[in-house]
Amino acid sequence: MPRLFTGLEIPAEIGQTLSSLRGGLPGARWIDPENYHVTLRFIGDIDGMWANEIATMLFRVNRKPFEVKLQGLSSFGGRKPRAVVAAVEPSRPLIELQAELERMMQRMGLDPEGRKFTPHVTLARLHDASSQDVADYLSVRGYFPSRSFLADRFVLFSSRASTGGGPYVVEDSYALCA
Repeated sequence: MPRLFTGLEIPAEIGQTLSSLRGGLPGARWIDPENYHVTLRFIGDIDGMWANEIATMLFRVNRKPFEVKLQGLSSFGGRKPRAVVAAVEPSRPLIELQAELERMMQRMGLDPEGRKFTPHVTLARLHDASSQDVADYLSVRGYFPSRSFLADRFVLFSSRASTGGGPYVVEDSYALCA
């Protein structure tokens, strides 16, 4: 059964910029730059028939390309940090695309996503990293000049069941060109 999710790919040149921020944080498992993405909707482990139905349904999305802006680093998890991420500015077109995908998945019978959508690019997953080490890392590397790119498509990714971080495979892509 494939594990599926929809997302935005990160252009290689921005991936290179983000990858230069790797290192210097004990307990971090750094994500390979080719696996950087912005998750729009996690779908989960789906059988082949459902996967085909979802892939077909996604062609109904009719939206215009929009700018995606990455700005600064932060962490998720508070006192028990679990990830270092590049923040993505939550623009109206991005929020509306994510909401449309959420509605589609619910109409197909999938449970609602349990977490609030916070657009980001995961750079590292953390295991036993202290909040002080994360704070120190962010104070040194947390600021970088904002980078933008034009999202002219979103994709359906698959991954193997693992602890996360890839490798991810693009199963299909959906143009944004309304």
